[in-house]
Amino acid sequence: MLFLRPRLFETPLLLLGLFATSALAQDGTVQAQGLNSAAPLRPSLAEDGQPLFLQHCAFCHGRDAGGGETGPDLTSSKLVAEDVKGDKISVVVKNGRPEKGMPRFNLSDGQIAALAAFIHQEKDTADAHPGRRRGVEVSDLQTGNAEAGKRYFNGAGGCSACHSPTGDLAGLARRLQGLKLEERLLYPSNAPAKITVILPSGETITGKLAYKDEFTVGLMDESGWYRSWPANAVKFTIEAPAEEHAKLLEKYTDDDVHNLMAYLQTLR
Repeated sequence: MLFLRPRLFETPLLLLGLFATSALAQDGTVQAQGLNSAAPLRPSLAEDGQPLFLQHCAFCHGRDAGGGETGPDLTSSKLVAEDVKGDKISVVVKNGRPEKGMPRFNLSDGQIAALAAFIHQEKDTADAHPGRRRGVEVSDLQTGNAEAGKRYFNGAGGCSACHSPTGDLAGLARRLQGLKLEERLLYPSNAPAKITVILPSGETITGKLAYKDEFTVGLMDESGWYRSWPANAVKFTIEAPAEEHAKLLEKYTDDDVHNLMAYLQTLR
């Protein structure tokens, strides 16, 4: 179901920089463009990078790369200033900075190139307008329509199929505010998957998904026992709440996200 992006915020890419070694061709394919290549970057590359940045980075670094609640201002970053065609940014994106809370990201060279192009574009804009630099404003998360958000929650968003304002979400706005609330909406963590296994005998067993690969499926049953079976010997279905949230990221409009946030902030 939920967790939005401030006017298209989105998940942690405590990225501190991103850029890489290739560019996206007009037909959507990736054209290699080595870090030392003299070829100019395609002007529209930054446009390709904006939605990627909003999806992976804006939650921490702000939608304009100017800094957020948990991530630094990339437009004033020394690393970004010294970066040349992504030679430094790509290293940070691919390897992460675990000691600072930034994970590594499994993105293609073309995607990283587009991300970096967008960051450099925002840096150029910030440099030209010094007074513009700012972090994420709390007011950015309070511009939606709560009634519209409630309708989306109970209707098109499908949120009410898994969540209840008087059940698991009761008092949510007292527990989480601002970006923390939005992060939980967009990228719910510690949301265990549920698995239902049907044995050859017809017996049905349901529990928390504990293990799954191409050979084995395992669960923790209601009694706390771990049970597993060869994957090809049983039938099973998995309900993964976090995956459902991830699917919504491709469907949310900007208004959906802000309206949902406005509604969630009423659940006190």
